[in-house]
Amino acid sequence: MDKVNALGILEFFSIAASIVAADAAAKAAQVKLIEIRLGMGIGGKSYITLTGDVGSVKAAVEVGANAVAQTGMLLNKEIIPSPKKEVFNNLL
Repeated sequence: MDKVNALGILEFFSIAASIVAADAAAKAAQVKLIEIRLGMGIGGKSYITLTGDVGSVKAAVEVGANAVAQTGMLLNKEIIPSPKKEVFNNLL
């Protein structure tokens, strides 16, 4: 991958919350889901990673977080506007 896009990460206390958030985020903006990592070996927690241009990633992360906000299952959300290429490539 030559161009490194923005990276969005959402972390949850439950598997269901990550699936709901991933669906909402993917529908909200032009982003590509990199991974939905579900609970095995991480204490039932889950996380999603997604990529796209900075504006799309910001929008998707906010929509994904808001989709589960009332459940209390969102642990953390982060946006890295320009991750180092090696970090990004290790997620693929």
